[in-house]
Amino acid sequence: MNDRSAVIFDFGGVVTSSPFEAFNRMEAERGLPHGLVRRINAANPDGNAWAQFERAEIDGARFDILFAEEARALGYDLPGRDVLALLSGDIRPRTVAAIEWLKTHGYRVGCITNNVPSGHGAQMSATAEKAEAVAAVMARFDHLVESSRIGIRKPDPRIYALACEALGVSPHQCVYLDDLGINCKPAAALGMWAIKVTDEDQALADLAEALGLDPGTF
Repeated sequence: MNDRSAVIFDFGGVVTSSPFEAFNRMEAERGLPHGLVRRINAANPDGNAWAQFERAEIDGARFDILFAEEARALGYDLPGRDVLALLSGDIRPRTVAAIEWLKTHGYRVGCITNNVPSGHGAQMSATAEKAEAVAAVMARFDHLVESSRIGIRKPDPRIYALACEALGVSPHQCVYLDDLGINCKPAAALGMWAIKVTDEDQALADLAEALGLDPGTF
């Protein structure tokens, strides 16, 4: 054991499968360059359509138009609505079980998610049924921070500080898991033990190590 008493999860790509997997499939099916959606969303990262949508500064209809314009500027036809349809991943049961284990053993558990006001529920689910399943997982967190509700998105350091404050812990007491390195960097800079998630097995093994637990705990 060590003094880390809180774990903060990203949601998409950590608690659920990554939407990037769906983006990759869509790009392949349409003959688009691999990584095109990421490329568009990485350009002008603070002011592009994706950034504005995650801060709830624009609605879905406006995102559809602006994203299409950004794609068109690169020479491709890709409406924003087609990207939004792919956002909601599948829940990872072992990760949910790990969240339950952490709560049962006295850890504070939180979530920081960059999301958009689209679809059903906090994770932009395609159906109300899926949204209910996601909501049941989110109810397990002691605190949930959503970019579209507070108008701040990762990697802004303020969003991590807000989560720590809400959980009543300091950054050095936290482990943070995210599937994007750009979102892990500010967490680490604040003093958190940051884990870049590539798959569920790796994430849970690294989490056990960060908490000083036996391998295979999760």
